[in-house]
Amino acid sequence: MHASYLSRRAVLAGTAAAAALTTVPFLPGAAHAAGTTTAAAPAYRWRNAVIGGTGFVSGVLFHPSVRGLAYARTDIGGAYRWDDRAARWTPLIDHIGWDDWNLLGVEAMAVDPAHPDRLYLALGTYTQSWAGNGAILRSEDRGATWQRTDLTVKLGANEDGRGAGERLLVDPRDSDTLWLGTRHDGLLKSTDRGATWAAAPGFPPSPSATGQGVVLLVAAGRTVYAGWGDSDGTAAEPNLYRTADGTTWEAVPGRPTGTAAKVPIRAAYDRGARELYVTYADAPGPNGQSTGSVHKLCTANGRWKEVTPVRPGGTTPDGESDTFAYGGVAVDARRPGTVVVSTNNRWAAIDTLYRTTDGGRTWTSLKDRAVLDVSETPFLTFGADRPKFGWWIQAVAVDPYDSQHIVYGTGATLYGTRDLKNWAPQIRGLEETAVRQLISPPAGTAHLISGSGDIGVLYHERLTASPSRGMATNPVFGTATGLAQAAKKPSYVVRAGWGDHGNGAYSNDGGQTWAPFAAQPAIAKDAPGPIATNADGSVLLWSFVHWDGTRYPAQRSADNGASWTEISSFPKGATPVADPVDPTRFYVFDTDTGTVLVSTDSGLTFTKGATGLPSGDTQFKLVAAPGRSGDLWLSTKGNGLYRSTDGGAGFTKVGSCWASYVLGFGKAADGADYPAIYQVGSTESITAVYRSDDEAKTWVRINDDAHQWGFIGDAITGDPRIYGRVYLATNGRGVQYGEPV
Repeated sequence: MHASYLSRRAVLAGTAAAAALTTVPFLPGAAHAAGTTTAAAPAYRWRNAVIGGTGFVSGVLFHPSVRGLAYARTDIGGAYRWDDRAARWTPLIDHIGWDDWNLLGVEAMAVDPAHPDRLYLALGTYTQSWAGNGAILRSEDRGATWQRTDLTVKLGANEDGRGAGERLLVDPRDSDTLWLGTRHDGLLKSTDRGATWAAAPGFPPSPSATGQGVVLLVAAGRTVYAGWGDSDGTAAEPNLYRTADGTTWEAVPGRPTGTAAKVPIRAAYDRGARELYVTYADAPGPNGQSTGSVHKLCTANGRWKEVTPVRPGGTTPDGESDTFAYGGVAVDARRPGTVVVSTNNRWAAIDTLYRTTDGGRTWTSLKDRAVLDVSETPFLTFGADRPKFGWWIQAVAVDPYDSQHIVYGTGATLYGTRDLKNWAPQIRGLEETAVRQLISPPAGTAHLISGSGDIGVLYHERLTASPSRGMATNPVFGTATGLAQAAKKPSYVVRAGWGDHGNGAYSNDGGQTWAPFAAQPAIAKDAPGPIATNADGSVLLWSFVHWDGTRYPAQRSADNGASWTEISSFPKGATPVADPVDPTRFYVFDTDTGTVLVSTDSGLTFTKGATGLPSGDTQFKLVAAPGRSGDLWLSTKGNGLYRSTDGGAGFTKVGSCWASYVLGFGKAADGADYPAIYQVGSTESITAVYRSDDEAKTWVRINDDAHQWGFIGDAITGDPRIYGRVYLATNGRGVQYGEPV
């Protein structure tokens, strides 16, 4: 799951034009940014290190006219097409590059029932001032290639309300006409299949600062309905509008009101029964909801009826308050009156799907007889004895060609069934992890250990299957903040992160099993940060950073975490780096002053080394070359790459690249006496993944324009045992690994 509570109104200057008329090709395999590297790029094959899901599947959509064709969207990890023959998902927008990282979040998607090959995506992750504007991608070949239109408005695929929708719709009367609901800029309309956009004339409501705006668009026959998320739930502020002619809009008469029907979340039209089902909540979700309801509108006579399966409230058998809302809704195209809805934010009694076969008169909870099999993705137990049926369930779909094939998204996966009883992740190929740390051990079963948001640390004994141990336990961390291995004792690994039962742990078997530190600093509970261990594993340095950015003094342990002492000379919140050869040496880069500090007494004290380096950017990364004492490399984002060969006393700027975001090392090329270097950076005008086999004198680009994955600046490492293999952390597309073909 991925949470973002950023909310700031983006104001569109003027009302006549609501989107730019900029239309450019955006084709996988065709360069979107100018510039190439000087050296010929070797052929690389890129794949995901399999975990399976791990993020919020915010929307899923079966094509109404093509058997076996479906699409899924995620809040930060792109969109996917379902390959029914292979039973796996194909990523569709991995070509999104570094400069366009904000477009990897998918706010909405739409298909054209009359033209099965057409697909539309509305992209944009955040609406904040520092984020770029949104864009529309449109495809005539099911997402194999794209055309792109840049908008002048912002979209918020990772903000509150991201599970609502869909906010994008092909008009039922005219395939050339599309509608797009925005958060801050009202309703947009295109009459040329998404190439150009303008404000929809006559749409009544005015945006507010809540950041919801148009939360859903749905066709009921030839009528288009629009849900409005900025209503207060009263009759005076309508939250549902409709148009029968594409021009004149009206508030829907008789619509439900009150707190339990404040925000329409999703809607689905039962064509056979001529009834529109709408789920409601008191907040947009996926968090922060406490009540909700389900209603249906008979479009033939305009009558509304409440069909809520179970009213939120009351208490569970354990005495907890049973608060929740309703989220997803899907109709069975083969059986009128058969509908599935989901609860959402039901933490006490656990969320469920309710199914009716009689138009909502009676409902059955599908959770009550469900058998969950998560053997393919063991992390889904989250360290418990059994997995939950779900949470953050706002995406629900029923296969229009198979009434018993139901899928629903959660904060970590997509579950599916074909018999209404047995459920398993239907997630192959869909990887949405936000990865923060990577280690490739020099020995042992696993070639990779990863640290991620939400799912902590994973031991990848195979790259082609989800780690069999699931999340690292004892204790369980939701999000990993630090991961380190003793260079001369690789069996010893330490980790840090956000957990309910401790925030630091160690392993003596290379990361297969773990034990918590015997003690931890009090600040670790509220501000766990990066952690390091020296070359022989005898000393730990732990830095502390709160999620709001507040930094605290680092602490040291020389007894495997049994006791800790504060290091006054260590810059607060900075990342400690251990020398891979000399156990007495640690390094740290102070981003505030542009100074490298060095310890030669196993982390007891730090003194100034090189000064005058670039400062003020938290993206700086200091790393030590393996097998060499005092060989340090400093990535400084837009200021390039620096190297020290004297233990941090002095640094020299590397002239072969002008931007370096993150750097790592792998096995040396045949005949080379220095490890292969991998980096995300820029040697000319494009930010890409590069390898150097000659100590950064020259670089070759090893990714291509079809494999860019948005923001990839957190971690990279080569494999110390396999030349050419590199592991790359992405912010929403999991761990990518590349190998020469």
